[in-house]
Amino acid sequence: MLNSLAGAQFPLPTLSTDDLVDPSLRSTGLLEEGGLDPQPKDTGQRKELSMASRLRQVITIFLKACGLLGSLYFFICALDILSSAFQLLGSKMAGDIFKDNKVLSNPVAGLVIGVLVTVLVQSSSTSSSIVVSMVASKLLTVKASVPITMGVNVGTSITSTLVSMAQSGDRDEFRRAFSGSAVHSIFNWLTVLVLLPLESATAALERLSELALHAASLQPGQQAPDILKALTQPLTHLIVQLDSSAITGSATGSATNGSLIKQWCGIRAETEDGEECEVSGHCPERNSTTLPGDKLPCHHLFVNSALTDVAVGCILLAGSLLVLCACLVIIVKLLNSLLRGRIAQAVRTVINADFPFPFGWLSGYLAILVGAGLTFLLQSSSVFTAAIVPLMGVGVITLDRAYPLFLGSNIGTTTTALLAALASPADMLLFAVQVALIHFFFNLAGILLWYTVPVLRLPIPLAKHFGDLTAHYRWVAIAYLLLAFLLLPLAVFGLSLAGSAVLAGVGGPLVGLVLLIILVNVLQRRRPSWLPPCLRSWDWLPLWLHSLEPWDGLVTRCCPQKAAVKEAHCFENPEVLASQQL
Repeated sequence: MLNSLAGAQFPLPTLSTDDLVDPSLRSTGLLEEGGLDPQPKDTGQRKELSMASRLRQVITIFLKACGLLGSLYFFICALDILSSAFQLLGSKMAGDIFKDNKVLSNPVAGLVIGVLVTVLVQSSSTSSSIVVSMVASKLLTVKASVPITMGVNVGTSITSTLVSMAQSGDRDEFRRAFSGSAVHSIFNWLTVLVLLPLESATAALERLSELALHAASLQPGQQAPDILKALTQPLTHLIVQLDSSAITGSATGSATNGSLIKQWCGIRAETEDGEECEVSGHCPERNSTTLPGDKLPCHHLFVNSALTDVAVGCILLAGSLLVLCACLVIIVKLLNSLLRGRIAQAVRTVINADFPFPFGWLSGYLAILVGAGLTFLLQSSSVFTAAIVPLMGVGVITLDRAYPLFLGSNIGTTTTALLAALASPADMLLFAVQVALIHFFFNLAGILLWYTVPVLRLPIPLAKHFGDLTAHYRWVAIAYLLLAFLLLPLAVFGLSLAGSAVLAGVGGPLVGLVLLIILVNVLQRRRPSWLPPCLRSWDWLPLWLHSLEPWDGLVTRCCPQKAAVKEAHCFENPEVLASQQL
């Protein structure tokens, strides 16, 4: 029976290319690009349709690219205005914090002060300028400035964390974006945990900066060109302008109680020849024979405004956050529409590619150089990291590739500070350069600790775990933001005001308890047999002490959320991607 069936001749059905194609793919328009559509009979009509569709596609891509660049421009301007808003709201407080020299002598207090001031003014450059001015004015020693510089490095990572919050609507995008912002913060905190005790015991960074300072013959130079400021200032200066010297003066005690908002932006001076010059501060060749003239008023929205600095800061904060979130949503939407199918696969392949064996290990170090170079060109690490986070959210850049880019950004911002220090006046040159060198060596030591040995790249797995946690419990991201950058530094600062003995008596046992819990958790996963039976699990504790589920239920009841429906794209289907050649 089987042989007769095997020998029988059955006609095989003929399948056309239309039968092999899923009808759902035809509606997406992918077949017109992928070449799976069968040849039509009228080749002339096909050529006309193909030319028209390609022209329409090119125009669409061009308009989307222009929209992406425009959104990125307004995004950067909004970051600048956000920094001005925080300076108006917190610069006076930041100056008052720096005035207490007894508190600054404590390394832990100096660390949290650096974090708080950078969070308040939203600018590591402004915080570094305050430190340099205080060291040059003999109000702060170089030894006391080292922990503050570490805190400045930690505080600057809050910008990327704020940017990642805008992608919390989609769990997958939020997991990737928050992992990227967290890896930057985790790297800074781990470096501080290692180098702060080492610096307190040996003063290694201070001595290393002194050796580098004595080995070089320094002369005052010119300020490095700020390309990004040249592009954004025509717009941001029409909104608000601040007097940066007043922020620094509030810490050194030389500032008045006036407003931080600039009212006068230059001086019109008249020389003996009767010629007039209009400059921001002084004429290029002004001498003793130059007669003082009238001041030139600034031209922005808040000139001669009756509003206080706090009121203007609140207005700018609300407006900049609104523009920032809107631009970020537009950037993510445009990236999702541009990076589809073969284009997305090609971009991911190029950005995340490694060198061929045996030179694959060089790819990460090249990414560090790229991050440092781009940060140096932008003259802002906050802008660079804030631009990387959305790309991670849409899946263009992986966490393993973004990690060395962030490390390079840390190095790039220190070279910017070093060039700014070289442009300082002669009486402040040595102090400014030494503080900039301490910042550079701190980040360089962090790279040597947490990147050169692949096994020690702990920030990557920690950030991945943290990203998974925040994607499941999205309120944890807000709790982390408040705890790590505001509540914990404020608590340590408050204890430091009571004295070093109180800080050590309260903080020491708490730090020891946290380290013990971390050690027990590691042993529970790796070597549970080493622990006594009662510590092999936390089930004997109340549920709210070892699980986030009760807290999540409480937050969900207080703030109910609607389940977001994720739009399915054909370019996210692995089978579709595999069927298209790059």
